[in-house]
Amino acid sequence: MKFFSPLLLAAGIITIISCHSTRKINTALSKKDTTQMVVVKDIHNDSLDFIKQTLHALDSSRINFSTFSAKVKVDVWDKDGKKPDLTVFIRMKKDSIIWLSVNATVFSYEAYRIVITPDSVKMLNKQDKVVELRSVSYLQELSHLPLKFSTMQDLLVGNPIFVDSNVVSYKKNPDNVTMLIVGSLFKNLLTIKNNLNVVSNSKMDDVDPARNRTCNISYGNYEKWDSKNFPKFREISVVEKSKIDVQMDFKQYSFNEILSYPFSIPKNYKAQ
Repeated sequence: MKFFSPLLLAAGIITIISCHSTRKINTALSKKDTTQMVVVKDIHNDSLDFIKQTLHALDSSRINFSTFSAKVKVDVWDKDGKKPDLTVFIRMKKDSIIWLSVNATVFSYEAYRIVITPDSVKMLNKQDKVVELRSVSYLQELSHLPLKFSTMQDLLVGNPIFVDSNVVSYKKNPDNVTMLIVGSLFKNLLTIKNNLNVVSNSKMDDVDPARNRTCNISYGNYEKWDSKNFPKFREISVVEKSKIDVQMDFKQYSFNEILSYPFSIPKNYKAQ
């Protein structure tokens, strides 16, 4: 039974925001929405205080952790339709290691084990008895983006990513605030829940129009953990030459427990 590339799966779960697309962020806003956005031209106006307060509240809601573990149901759709159901076990030690165990849900066996560190990627393909040993730059090659290890962590734990202070326009609604942020890599159309100070949606498009990349990430089913809010559901939609949809449903999760990260290479495995 074959899945799509497991390292692409890892990159998809962790860095899927980097995939190419033909969509533009301007299409994410209707003409009506665009006219209602407050364009920020004068950094000395009242808009600056509102922006600072909103971004500070968002930053204060970030989840800080030493370790994180989770059991996630992952559903993937690509040009060929829905892929086999996967259960992915995640273990992380902040700024140190991301450990993934990819399991075929229907057949209840571990298909792949992946370990990502700030400088390396190791993967056991248990179906074909193959081991891949790569530099972490390999994930960057897959994503065509100079991603930091911290960005990978944030995406998995549910923290907002690619949030810059350069807000060029915003809109207030009774339930949320929408901000268009232009960073060094992306234009990020960010929707923030007023009552929780968390992100409900992020639409990103390349600053460089020649690269033409975009992605939509939705966060939902927030649950209180400690004094923070954890999104138990994520939906990621990407269009490259064809559309890819990934849904992540966190069935279990925990923070700051003692974890192990087992990874040993059997002698009969071939390097690839």
